[in-house]
Amino acid sequence: MPRSTPPSVRKALTSLDHRVELALGFTVDRLWRDHDRGLLDEQTERIAAAHRSLSDSEQSVTFYRVLLHRLSSDEYPMDPALFGRIDRTVEQLKEAVLVRGARETDLSDALELVEANTARSPVGHADLKARDLAMLLAISQGAKLHEHLLTQRLSVMTASGTRIAQHDFSQLETSGLVQRDTTHPLHAGQPVTLTDAGRAALTTRPSGRVASRPAPRPGAWPDAAAHTR
Repeated sequence: MPRSTPPSVRKALTSLDHRVELALGFTVDRLWRDHDRGLLDEQTERIAAAHRSLSDSEQSVTFYRVLLHRLSSDEYPMDPALFGRIDRTVEQLKEAVLVRGARETDLSDALELVEANTARSPVGHADLKARDLAMLLAISQGAKLHEHLLTQRLSVMTASGTRIAQHDFSQLETSGLVQRDTTHPLHAGQPVTLTDAGRAALTTRPSGRVASRPAPRPGAWPDAAAHTR
């Protein structure tokens, strides 16, 4: 069986994805896109390169792990040649895991430089837009962060039925306005709550910034609009 190299056809999820997004304030998808376009500064360029290397090594680990599973199934006849293939694959898997560990260290080192220079102070209330406050209000009523089983994309589903995209949630989290309970697995949903800063931003919001007064139902009396004139 010839040794194959897993192609880097797409991003593989890594153990540091969340940390990258939290440090940079935007998604890994955007990081790769801006890296391809040459739009990153030197420090972020280093993070992007390290993340892509880690993603490639993650694919290698997955490739050899899947291959080992195939070899140990009933797909191939059980003979001495098979044991040799299994031994070689185990060694290749060990090597891939070691490479992945080294690249995780490289990315972690690159992130520490950004994290050390990034102020973690919450966004000022005046900087929040009505849309941000609306998301905070929805989250305050109960919300969970889920991972889609097929696309592996993250999104927040609130108790009111509002879906908040990963990019928007990452911005709120980076700003210190929301937090999630990582003791729960993503497939079951990680509870998302407001931080003290998020509650303060919501309780001190100007009247009517989050949402306008709901329109009265047809035939309702008295006319709500008449009271605001």
